[in-house]
Amino acid sequence: MAELVADRILSRLREWGVEHVFAYAGDGINGMLAAWDRAGDRPRFVQSRHEELSAFEAVGYAKFSGRIGVCAATSGPGAIHLLNGLYDAKLDGVPVVAIVGQTARSALGGAYQQEVDLMSLYKDVASEYLGMVTVPEQLPNVLDRAMRTAQARSTVTAVIVPGDVQALEYTPPKHEFKMVPSSIGMSGSSLLPDEASLRTAADVLNAGERVAIMIGQGARDAADEVVATAEILGAGVAKALLGKDVLPDDLPFVTGAAGLLGTKPSYQLMRDCDTLLVVGSSFPYSQFLPEFGHARGVQIDIDPNRIGMRYPFEVNLLGDAKRTLSALLPLLRRKQDRSWRASTEESVREWWEVMDRRAHVEAVPVNPERVFHELSPQLPDDVILTSDSGSAANWYARHLKIRAGMRSSLSGTLATMGPGVPYATGAKFAHPDRPVIALVGDGAMQMNGLNELITLAHYWREWSDPRVVVAVLNNGDLNQVTWELRAMSGAPQFIPSQRLPDVGYAAVAEQLGLRAAKVDDPARIHEAWRQALAADRPCVLEFVTDPTVPPIPPRADLDQLEKVTSSLLKGDPEAWSVVREGVKSKVQEFLPGGHKRQ
Repeated sequence: MAELVADRILSRLREWGVEHVFAYAGDGINGMLAAWDRAGDRPRFVQSRHEELSAFEAVGYAKFSGRIGVCAATSGPGAIHLLNGLYDAKLDGVPVVAIVGQTARSALGGAYQQEVDLMSLYKDVASEYLGMVTVPEQLPNVLDRAMRTAQARSTVTAVIVPGDVQALEYTPPKHEFKMVPSSIGMSGSSLLPDEASLRTAADVLNAGERVAIMIGQGARDAADEVVATAEILGAGVAKALLGKDVLPDDLPFVTGAAGLLGTKPSYQLMRDCDTLLVVGSSFPYSQFLPEFGHARGVQIDIDPNRIGMRYPFEVNLLGDAKRTLSALLPLLRRKQDRSWRASTEESVREWWEVMDRRAHVEAVPVNPERVFHELSPQLPDDVILTSDSGSAANWYARHLKIRAGMRSSLSGTLATMGPGVPYATGAKFAHPDRPVIALVGDGAMQMNGLNELITLAHYWREWSDPRVVVAVLNNGDLNQVTWELRAMSGAPQFIPSQRLPDVGYAAVAEQLGLRAAKVDDPARIHEAWRQALAADRPCVLEFVTDPTVPPIPPRADLDQLEKVTSSLLKGDPEAWSVVREGVKSKVQEFLPGGHKRQ
């Protein structure tokens, strides 16, 4: 049988080293489905329950493997469903290629069934490269450019292939006019700023007396260089959420997450520093950076579209984080006065003491902070952690101590609900020999997680280490939005929008043949984690948690306090519980041994 375009798509993906395609079937890609059968399911077709989940699985795979994630969907509704996951990849700088079917060429423009103008629809999410294959000779160039661009620019690209084109006999581009040949592969490269800019940056950093470093995921390959820089400069290091796993939290000068979900030491580090070095991060919340004009700034980033943003930096170094820091280090002078470093380390020690006390504050029935606090010391050395958006992200950011070798991520920039569990699936296909833990609120679990349990139940037997633990915070409330209503809008909890239907998450998991436990007693938390991490298959832990435990930010300003008070006075149904739990949580900072720097 002659090779068809659909066959050539799969063989080209194999040449690029693609091993998995996260997808859902539909007649717009029937040609490719038939080709998958002829190809012996290579690359592997990983079936999701919904195209959005396919995209999230591809994002998780790409985040934890460092390779390109590939997803595929049918025309019309399938292509539309991919978009949220693709935007998640785009905004977090993750390389993902989407292969999408389209109505046959003869029907295009005819208002045919499932016809959507995909070139217009995808031109933003795949703004770096979007191509439609209309004749066989186009295919290699379009697909190769999509793969190369996604890899080189850490972004989303898309290839659209009409259904009738998939079934055409493949003919390669010829050595003729208006033919575009192509080739496989691309070497790695790393940028290095010029020497004059490096010396200017070193002058700024050497002049500072209180240096703060902020790192993001772009510093992942430069962890040793960041540590060396911090040691020379006597600096503390704060982490954007996407950079949580770049440096371990057992380093005494690492202040943890920054921003609204961050720690008090990170807030203080940014507030009191006189010099700021940002490496591999486009941290968007400028209110959690130093006051403009109070600190001099240097930024290192490999992306020219992200450099010079967020803060009035004095020096912007365009370059690879590892190479740039390596070149910068010999130009830096060791700070002889270590009082700033000592103060930062003391603040970090006190913060962890506060976190311990807050985790043990009584709640009804379970304090969600304790759920994460009890997990932290039990984390396997090679664990991969995923978190969903919502209140779970607060406790993930603050309570989990990352150690060297662990990986973690969440939807950092889009902050969408729903990727926590499909990220875990993608992570297992990237690393079938590593345990994975997904930390999910009940809102996200009802949105996407329940469906993704079906996928986990379908595939777990293939993984050499079958452990996937899905922890659900069952508080019956869209909790993060409830607190945002109180703190940002001065509005009470609105029951019709915030209260969730009661679902037995553990019972659903058991019905699917997974391990499960429901925990409504704080005394059982530790043992529940232990058993889940020793299970012979995926396990769902349903923690019944108190929705009135407040996700107190590192600094609550007067306006936020006034709005929370206003919301309670307006008849918030949880008013008394909110006051009770808020006072108990906040007072932990002022007990003996608590924070002294205010």
